[in-house]
Amino acid sequence: MDFIHNTLINWYAENRRDLPWRHHPSPYQVWLSEVILQQTRVNQGWDYYLRFVEKWPTVADLAAATEEEVLKMWQGLGYYSRARNLHTCAKQVVEQYNGEFPADYEKLRKLQGIGNYTAAAIASIAFNLPHAVVDGNVFRVLSRLFNIDTPINTNEGQQVFARLANELLNREQPSFHNQAMMEFGALQCTPKNPNCLHCPLQTQCLAFERQTVMQRPVKLAKTKVTTRHFNYLVFRFEDKIYLRKRSDNDIWKNLYDFPCVESPKPISVEDILTSETFLQLTENISFTVTKTSPVYTHKLTHRTILAQFIEIKLSQELLRIKTKGLILTPERDLGNYPIPRLIDLYLNN
Repeated sequence: MDFIHNTLINWYAENRRDLPWRHHPSPYQVWLSEVILQQTRVNQGWDYYLRFVEKWPTVADLAAATEEEVLKMWQGLGYYSRARNLHTCAKQVVEQYNGEFPADYEKLRKLQGIGNYTAAAIASIAFNLPHAVVDGNVFRVLSRLFNIDTPINTNEGQQVFARLANELLNREQPSFHNQAMMEFGALQCTPKNPNCLHCPLQTQCLAFERQTVMQRPVKLAKTKVTTRHFNYLVFRFEDKIYLRKRSDNDIWKNLYDFPCVESPKPISVEDILTSETFLQLTENISFTVTKTSPVYTHKLTHRTILAQFIEIKLSQELLRIKTKGLILTPERDLGNYPIPRLIDLYLNN
């Protein structure tokens, strides 16, 4: 274990990337960076992190923001529940701990959106407490070093790797050790084309010895992806456009898109214009269909969205608008609303 500890620390000292959240790793900065990077590549998350800390330098500043402001800042990162949890967590830290993250793993674990990994990251990196982190990079490094074929996305696998990570943890330098493990997986022991021939841990790596590097880690097949068909109604009146706030417990909750006719399979524009949703919205108002877009394909983790946009010019405002959950806003103000990436792509096409 000592050889692995020392090798990782030395490798990290020489090869670590100069990332902004490593300059002054306060609990707030560690937490913010980890939440942003959970489903995001570093080169994409970097700019988001800088924008967040510039606008909200402290957790109290973030807590004082509105959810809509946070969602707008998050726009483009996807997995919007992370943004909502981020905001809720910030308010909890302010209300329960006077704006200071607790230096306690169990207390961190009870905050909104903070799981085992994020709690361990904050506890170890910000407070130097002996808690091992296990993320995708750590799964990969451990599964190859010890040639483990237990699937990482099972309860058994989670327990096996958590136990092993804690056994391997350098308890004198948990902050450096955890960062070294994650960085080693990101730069050296990569998913594709790992640099095994020049790996400082090659002599310790059972997967290299047994030629199973590319079979590790083992992961069970993903959940079946479902397809949804969104037929968006882009209603325009003069220089304004109708937006809909998604308030139901579905994808993109509390973000804005357009009124939509969802269908189980592709349908024609004629079917859309005679649908109950369309007729209820337009009632007897005259309109002109000015444009129909090609189909946009938008992939989420467990869903594929196939969307088409029907541009409709109205002769007057929609009736009973207050009961429909729609907002009529000048097109120049669209940038003020948090919208899904799919809608952003369409508007900027």
